[in-house]
Parts: sequence; C-alpha cells; structure tokens
Amino acid sequence: MPRPSLTLAALIAGMLALAPMLADARPGGGSSAGSRGSRTYSAPPSTNTAPSAAAPMQRSMTEPGRPGMGAPQTAMPQAARPGLFGGGFMSGLMGGIIGVGIGGLLFGHGLFGGGGFSGAGFLGLLLQIALVGGLVWLVLGFLRRRQEPAMAGIPNGMARQAQPGPAFGGGGGGAPAATPVNVSDADFQGFEQTLQGVNAAWSRQDLRALQGLCTPEMVQYFADDLAELASRGLRNETRDVKLEQGDLAEAWAENGRDYATVAMRFTMLDATFRVADNSLAEGSTTQRTQAVETWTFVRARGGQWLLSAIQQNS
Repeated sequence: MPRPSLTLAALIAGMLALAPMLADARPGGGSSAGSRGSRTYSAPPSTNTAPSAAAPMQRSMTEPGRPGMGAPQTAMPQAARPGLFGGGFMSGLMGGIIGVGIGGLLFGHGLFGGGGFSGAGFLGLLLQIALVGGLVWLVLGFLRRRQEPAMAGIPNGMARQAQPGPAFGGGGGGAPAATPVNVSDADFQGFEQTLQGVNAAWSRQDLRALQGLCTPEMVQYFADDLAELASRGLRNETRDVKLEQGDLAEAWAENGRDYATVAMRFTMLDATFRVADNSLAEGSTTQRTQAVETWTFVRARGGQWLLSAIQQNS
C-alpha cells in the first residue's frame, strides 16, 4: 500500500478510536451511573420528555438483588458451643468433681481416695450427685418452658422486614414497598439549578462544588472521568446549559430518604480541548448540542436534593 494510503488509514483509525471517548466527555461520560435506592436496577417510567427507556446502570455501588443498600449488616450472635458435659450448672458440677479427683492424685490419695471418697462412700457420693443433678435439670426445664410463650411473641426482626414488596417497572423484584413523594415547583427549580451547577463545576474541574450538589458516589464517578480525560491530555467544558423540557418520571420515599427521578432535555455548548495548547479537539464553542438524560435526586427528609444517578436515553 502506498505511503499516503497508510498514513490516511492510520489517521482514520485514530479518529475512530478517539471519537467515542470525545463524544462522551461531558458529565456522566455518556453512560448510566449511580444509585436509585431499591429501584437502581428498575427502569424508570417513560415520559413525554424521554419516551424511550433509560439505559440500565453500568456503574453503581448498589449491589444487584439487594435493595435498600446502605444499612450495615448486623451479624447474628453465635450460640455458645457446649462443653464436654453440656453447659451451665452440670458443666460446673462435673468440673468440680474432676477437680477433686485431680487434687487427690496430686496429694497421693488416689483419684478419689481419702476424704470419704473410697469404696461404698464414693458410690454413695455418685448417687447423691445424680439425685441433685436430676433435680436441677427438672427445675431448669420448668423455667425454660415458662419463658417459651413470651419468646414466641417476639417478631423475627430482619426476616419479617425483608418480605418482598411490589415490583416496579418489571425489574424491582424484592424491593421494599415505597410511599409516594410530592414534588413541588420549588423542587423542580432546584433540579434545574443542579443541572446547571453540575455542568459548571465539571467545566471548572471543581470537585468541592460537586460535593455540594451530588452524592459521594457520583462525585467519585466525576472525579474518575476527569482523571481519565486528564490522562489523555484533554479537558471538557459544557457551558450555557439550558433546560428545554423536563418532567417527573417517579418520586418515592424509602429508608428515611426521598427520591425523585426526572427526565430532562437540555441544550449546551459542549467542547473538548487539548490541555497542551488549548486547541479544540471535539465539539463546538458556538454551536449548541442537545442531550436527553434521566437524573435521579435524593435527599434526607427535609434536606437538600443531591444528584444520585444519571441515566442515558436513546
């Protein structure tokens, strides 16, 4: 193949390899990432803004099949292992007898020699021990039976709480039941402000600002994506973000938190630059581009909404 053809082929291959990475350089990396509580792996309902299904999560700290993650697992206490002669009183009693026998050996009286422990005296002692042990066993059994009805009334804690609730969106089997949440006009204004704030902080590479707008999980993903761009000698800016249309897909409460999933169509100036000379590598600083994404926000009751997930819509 002539040299010009080889050069052109290498250039085209390089452009094809770089194009997907550059096209996905904006916040979220063009992927679906984050957590939506028990609905992380359930598809949010379609809306007028996003009639197509949102892409499933590709990065999430919530494990599949384990809704409501975040609460630490409580280790079940292990039952004490019984000793050679069982536990409790009988163990102590038999231990005492063996101790007496060992003491006899040490002092030269035989295993149970001396002190009235020989011959018929020893047999009598065993009969007395058996009698006392039997009485103690009967008393302990009586006390245990009296406690059983009260114990039967205690709910089986975690097992009862883990009963599966209704699935949502065909993919949330095992998710606990959730209650609906009212989303106000002020909340929608806050979502739009977060959309603009996240893109502005991303363009400045300002992780501190992102920490005030997003969950720690999303901040980590943004930090990873920024580092990936920097390692390639690139930086991305998404400026003048304008929300064109948005609507609520679903809102619910679970485990003391409110969730709201919102479909948003917005336009922006999306440009990727080479760090070395600040030249334009992809995008435009004058021509607007459009994106349709589904964002999920979470808050503690009465707290501030934080971005907890971004899902792409085709």
